[in-house]
Amino acid sequence: MTYHHVRAAAYVPDPAQAPFKIPLHTICLPADWEEPLQRLREYGQGAGRSATYRRVPTQQINQLMRATAPDVVTVDSTATFGTGRPWLYCAQPYPASVTNLYVATWLRSLRRNPDDPEATRILLDCFRDLDTGSLNWQPAEVDLLEQDLSPGGTALPAPHVYRLLPDELAARIARQGPYEHGGRRLTFHQVAGVSGARGAGSGGAELMSWPPIEYVPGKGDRRPAYYSAVIRVTVRTVPFSAVPRVHLSAGLRRFVSGKVFMPYRKGVSVYLRPDASLVPEGPVPQRFSVAMLQWRNGTTDWRQGGTEGMLAAVTALDGLPSADRLIKEADHWIGEGGNGRDGIRLAVGHQAAMGKHLINTGLMPSERRRLMEWAEQALAPEFVPVPKLERSRYARPPRRHLAKLPSVPKNATPEKKAEILAQSAPVSAENAAVRRRTLAAALDGADLACVVLHQTDDQRDRIVAAAEKDLGLRAHRREQGPETWVWQAEELTVRLHARPLGVLGAPLGGDRVPRAGREHDEAIGERRTQVADAMASLRTSAPGAQIALVELEWEPFKREKRRADPKHAIRLGCADAGLVTQFIQPLDASLEKDKAEEEAALRAEAAWADALRQTGMRLVPRHTLGELIPEELNQVAFHLVERRHDGPTGKAQFTPIAVLLRPGANCVLGRSADMHAWVPYSELLKGLTGRVRDEDCRTVVQQSALTAAFVKNTLAGLRSSPTLVLAHAQDLRKRWPWLRNDGLEQDRIGLDSGPSQRIKLYGKQLRVIRVADSDRDETAQWWAEREENDEELAGQKRGGFTMGLWLPRTPGESGRVFYSTADKASTQTKLTNDDAKLTPHVNAKGKNAYRPTANGWNPELLEVTVACLQPGDDPEAWAAFVHQQRICRDDYRDVLGLPLALHLARLADEYALPHDEEEVVDPLADPSAADSKKCSLGQLSFHFDEDADDGTADEAD
Repeated sequence: MTYHHVRAAAYVPDPAQAPFKIPLHTICLPADWEEPLQRLREYGQGAGRSATYRRVPTQQINQLMRATAPDVVTVDSTATFGTGRPWLYCAQPYPASVTNLYVATWLRSLRRNPDDPEATRILLDCFRDLDTGSLNWQPAEVDLLEQDLSPGGTALPAPHVYRLLPDELAARIARQGPYEHGGRRLTFHQVAGVSGARGAGSGGAELMSWPPIEYVPGKGDRRPAYYSAVIRVTVRTVPFSAVPRVHLSAGLRRFVSGKVFMPYRKGVSVYLRPDASLVPEGPVPQRFSVAMLQWRNGTTDWRQGGTEGMLAAVTALDGLPSADRLIKEADHWIGEGGNGRDGIRLAVGHQAAMGKHLINTGLMPSERRRLMEWAEQALAPEFVPVPKLERSRYARPPRRHLAKLPSVPKNATPEKKAEILAQSAPVSAENAAVRRRTLAAALDGADLACVVLHQTDDQRDRIVAAAEKDLGLRAHRREQGPETWVWQAEELTVRLHARPLGVLGAPLGGDRVPRAGREHDEAIGERRTQVADAMASLRTSAPGAQIALVELEWEPFKREKRRADPKHAIRLGCADAGLVTQFIQPLDASLEKDKAEEEAALRAEAAWADALRQTGMRLVPRHTLGELIPEELNQVAFHLVERRHDGPTGKAQFTPIAVLLRPGANCVLGRSADMHAWVPYSELLKGLTGRVRDEDCRTVVQQSALTAAFVKNTLAGLRSSPTLVLAHAQDLRKRWPWLRNDGLEQDRIGLDSGPSQRIKLYGKQLRVIRVADSDRDETAQWWAEREENDEELAGQKRGGFTMGLWLPRTPGESGRVFYSTADKASTQTKLTNDDAKLTPHVNAKGKNAYRPTANGWNPELLEVTVACLQPGDDPEAWAAFVHQQRICRDDYRDVLGLPLALHLARLADEYALPHDEEEVVDPLADPSAADSKKCSLGQLSFHFDEDADDGTADEAD
């Protein structure tokens, strides 16, 4: 359905209102505290390390207060002294004794070795030098709209605004009474916020409905499932706009029923609200606290708990259930009707790593709209909704390489269906021939040789069927199994060699999971060698093999057996033998037979298509913008391939790469920072396996310098041709700071620590476009208003989706920022836009639309910032070009989450599996490299509403 406008859940200050200031109480850290605290912090670090600790961390004490003093707001994860910039904010001052207790606990946490007498002496000296009794709460009037402007004209809210403005608006939402629809009421309570541990922009506020919604399944295990609605409030900025934004977003938080599975080395969030303070003499909390459980070395405990931990230091453990009991019966403290037990209301957040939950994620647009329009009432009068986004005049999709097949109506008679299929046959045959020619060009005339390592004959046969269907090979079959299939078409010969996976797919370590470190390394190395040898022995019967499709059951490896997962070793061994790899799961035995068969066939088709794309095969969308876009345009996408040291192999990696879509090239090209020329995409992928970060590339400064040098060298080689640089903000800006909102300047580019320079200095044919997705609510949630196309629905608050490029109409906008949306996913055939999870609902046909167990996937709002252009360029046309590069109907069923070049660059992460023989210590790992809460569904990228479930779980790891 075509809409001309969409609404975003974004809000701007109303200029007609007075300055937005509120009274609060604050605590600042005195200037004379800095030296004693630095001395305590740096003791035992060594001469080379102490210089890196110029600021004293407060992250742990902030998390402790989040668990035990949720009404205190912290705004930074490091302490600043003598600046007059508050560290703590609160509506009402906490008792002095409680404040002093927290400060003393914080000081003890800074001591590195409690058993070192000298460390204890320095701690005692620190206590003596600091007058903790002088820390008094001071009344203050805080400006919630305080800001500056960047050189590029972008709003720069003061650091406290990112935490305090959302906090104030969340309090208003909580005070306005319950949300009600369909006879059910949801009461929202504030949740203790997170300080800006990952930068000022990562702060925000959150509300959660309580009591939780209880859902009892109609069949099978009738144990209740619990979940709550979540509303997040964040402050965000838009490039080149002097006006900040407030974003509202809605999602679900699911809770654990029964036993808690503790993910390896990760924290699990526990949401609690006791009837009395957990800290002696502290006030009764008005918000939900967030504490953390962790599993380390075979035991589960409260994070910062135990005999020496912070929770014990503030005597908070007495008010909490024992960790051992909690993980055995997590829902016990929810209590009847959410009233709690033992003086506390408590629920454990579910994470995807724990396995399947009865309640699926996400909200559909009608319910999201109702909830957002209810919440936004509390933002008035200081904030008003941004004007509706308007559809671009460049609305056409790109031209395809393949002809579109006629559709078969659902109610078609058998005769009509047969007629349509007969009409489709020659079209399908010609499309298959185009794909064969394209693939043959990517292979530079070589045969396509694939190895299928299967665990079941059925999945092997599905892959054979997928190959025949995709490339139109049935009539060209020359040899048929059971181990070898050969097809000889005019354009291309395809050979498929099937072998049982056998012991190559067995768990690493055999019956015992290998221990982290050297034992795990040795298990990976041994299996890697076995796979490489096996693939080498296949060369006699499968000469020239380029692809390995591997059927592997990885469900058993998702939990405590993660280190036994052989997938990484198999990929490494295949790369050693010159093969790219694509994994596929066996048939899902937990589903009904027909459903399982259908999903298995789709999975085989997707795996085959993904395998071909790894060869560099390309069907790049052909834009419809005519002379507005230069002919023979190069598209180059930069990406940082990273792995943290606490990832699957325990090794860190940092490798800048670029992917190039070059007109006239037979395949997708790529290169990494240590390559001197462009290579086929498959060679880039194989070259990323087994890499470990160099010792001279550990720090932010070193990595930023490497990234800048790589970008400069790459652009220098493309200077003579029209080139579009594509950059993903959330990926690159941490090592390319110019890409941050406060770094961007129109038609100027910055590649190092110096000032930005005019784009012409890097070439008169260069353009740069940055895209940003919804990670951390950086772009707003959105919906289309159904009454736009059906006036009879006016007042019913029904929502929908639509694909398009959209223009903001907020006064004072730069004309350089646009938004791209996708339509409803092809996998949502059984979902409607009116399906609801939070409250009972009846759809337009009068049928029950309450479906808590359904998945609610939501296309995200992709921000397209046309940062650098040449004179005479039309920014809207360039944004439309980028939008069209997401619509790859020849290769993908649905719109991509990112433009094609960036999508291919991001897929290279699958090959970033660093492994070597020596342990790599990485105490400076960047926490911002933690996985964003995105979910990939096939080739789709959608907003994943479950990101509220464990938003703090990775933060302290």
